[in-house]
Amino acid sequence: MALFKKKEKKSDEVSSYPAWLVIATWVIAGLMIGLMGFSLYQYFSGQSLLSFIKSPSVSVDTTAISSLPDFAPSNSYESIERSANPDTVLPVGSRKNVVKYTVAIGDSLFGIANQYEVEPESVLWANSATLNDDPHLISVGVKLNIPPVDGILYQWKEGDKIDVVAAKYYSSVEDILLYPGNGLDMTNPVIEPGTLLMIPDGYRPLTPWVVPVSAGNEAGVTAQIAGPGSCTPSGGSVGTYSFVWPAPYYGKISGNDYWSGHQAIDAQCFQGDSIFASDSGVVIYAGPISGGYGNLLAIDHQNGYLTLYAHLNGFNVACGQSVSQGTVIGFCGSTGNSTGAHLHFEVRQNGGFINPWYVLQ
Repeated sequence: MALFKKKEKKSDEVSSYPAWLVIATWVIAGLMIGLMGFSLYQYFSGQSLLSFIKSPSVSVDTTAISSLPDFAPSNSYESIERSANPDTVLPVGSRKNVVKYTVAIGDSLFGIANQYEVEPESVLWANSATLNDDPHLISVGVKLNIPPVDGILYQWKEGDKIDVVAAKYYSSVEDILLYPGNGLDMTNPVIEPGTLLMIPDGYRPLTPWVVPVSAGNEAGVTAQIAGPGSCTPSGGSVGTYSFVWPAPYYGKISGNDYWSGHQAIDAQCFQGDSIFASDSGVVIYAGPISGGYGNLLAIDHQNGYLTLYAHLNGFNVACGQSVSQGTVIGFCGSTGNSTGAHLHFEVRQNGGFINPWYVLQ
């Protein structure tokens, strides 16, 4: 009994902690749990404890800061895109020298110009003494000057002045001096007679030779062309104002397309292929003619239009004959100034050239 009472007294001593100590312990435990919960919230929300600490406000004197223009970026701008292609293409530079080209079978001035990435007019201007502004005068074996860029290739003459030459070809002295292929001294340009100079982007009017057509005395625009195959018929078929492709291969070009120095198209055909009347009318020429056309056939449609068919190998109709649209009028050839079989096809309206593509169906 005495032992039992002794143990009960010890238990009373253990449970008799001061009340303030118990309360403080619970307060500290609560604070620790709250701090742990707050830390977990910041971790998962991505916020920083520093974001809750406000920095002291600082007063700034804005009068000491100079004003800046408003930022207004452009909607469009030029830039270079870097590609992920691991291959490197080294620049080869542009050509600065004149190339001597020998005309081969099947060549056309338009095709040669396209091969060297210059305009056909530039090739004509560079060879005016040889071609006389006529692309039909090229022939196999002829050597042509191919300029490095578009413009006038000019041979310097005794007494020439650079400002006069520049003005003549609608260029400037600076453009001629600065062109690297000319190799001129900017401060003291000395140019010897016979020197070939490039006048970049210079130009002059072309004066190509064309078959002369003069109005006749008959109704409509019946015309007469000077040459052995000419006639002046009266009456006959009238055109329909619509034009069909005159060669067997619709839309195919072999050589020159329509441009200022070649006011026609070279339709593809092979030796002996049939050539068709593009529209109804009357044949006013069927025979050989000068000027590089070879065997020429011309049809007056008596409604303001005239069509010409050149380089023919032979004829299927005669001068003065009426023909209907689509009639076989001749055969493809390479007569006259030609490097290969094709059909030179012209359309004229009231005496002036028009682009055949505008009227062909």
